[in-house]
Amino acid sequence: MTPVPPRSTLTAFGADPADAPVILIVEDDAVIREATAMTLERYGFQVRTATDGLTGRTAYRSEKPDVVLLDVMMPFLDGLSLCREIRAVATTPIVMLTARADGIDVVQGLEAGADDYVTKPFDPMVLVARIRAVLRRAAPPTPAHEVTTVGDLRIDHDALEVTVAGRPVELTPTELRLLLELSEAPGIVISRDALLERVWDYPAGGDTRVVDVHVQRLRAKIGKERIDTVRGFGYKLVR
Repeated sequence: MTPVPPRSTLTAFGADPADAPVILIVEDDAVIREATAMTLERYGFQVRTATDGLTGRTAYRSEKPDVVLLDVMMPFLDGLSLCREIRAVATTPIVMLTARADGIDVVQGLEAGADDYVTKPFDPMVLVARIRAVLRRAAPPTPAHEVTTVGDLRIDHDALEVTVAGRPVELTPTELRLLLELSEAPGIVISRDALLERVWDYPAGGDTRVVDVHVQRLRAKIGKERIDTVRGFGYKLVR
């Protein structure tokens, strides 16, 4: 990890530290865990830590964090299993910590329900940017006071509710943001790079696997026939 910037360069979340977002770090490597905790505290976050998957499960239930940073390989309960457990009961943003950017860990983590990932060793500025991005996605967007209807898919932009044939569909904040972007222009293809920038705040040329896996997850919830793939370019919401 690169050196932490001096405190004078950091952005506070508010006058009351108790208002700062709570980040739960679940990481069995003590050096990475402690260095990451120190970094995030200096950026104004409240930090809780856990040393393995089992203690992470307990800490998640008791602390109710705003974001979970979750290592993949851990004793007793691995990060992928804990990610699935959290995602089964909550939409809390999850960022996976993986040592293999080009390996199977990334895709498996996203398929398990993670919103994003960072690879070790990571730049603290990159990690903080990813955390702030998932927090923005988790915050309610500005109400658009509109409803988009595509067949029996209904998206209430004001209430942030999605239904299919009258049945409520529960989406994570990232899945909802992705659907809202696609619903802005049903039938119009949106490139992977554009979705990556608008939903994840990534620069163009980033890892589009994040988009692909989230589209797969969204299809599983609203129906695979509702989102078309245009090979080599991107996706569109079917009219």
